Amino acid sequence: MREPLQVGLKLAATLRMLATQNSYPSLHYSLRVEPRTICNFISEVCKAIIAVFKNEVLRCPKTEEEWKEVAARFSSRWNYHNCLGAVDRKYIAMKKRLNAAS
Repeated sequence: MREPLQVGLKLAATLRMLATQNSYPSLHYSLRVEPRTICNFISEVCKAIIAVFKNEVLRCPKTEEEWKEVAARFSSRWNYHNCLGAVDRKYIAMKKRLNAAS
């Protein structure tokens, strides 16, 4: 029986995949871990990260004042006024209205 992978290696592989969107074969060459093994532990590590940090990082505003604070931060940091959130690196299918020009 072989030794289990170290937690630090699993975390490094997961963070590298999330940051660079590298494929499993690409991670295989840089970390020397089989792609199938990487595929198996990536979701486990992501679930562990969410479990530990969800209350601290993934907090959803509850009151109107908290939502206004979010909009004020978007306005001051990014010059996006009246914005309440953003989605990064996601492809969202959108359909234009029937009579819309653009």
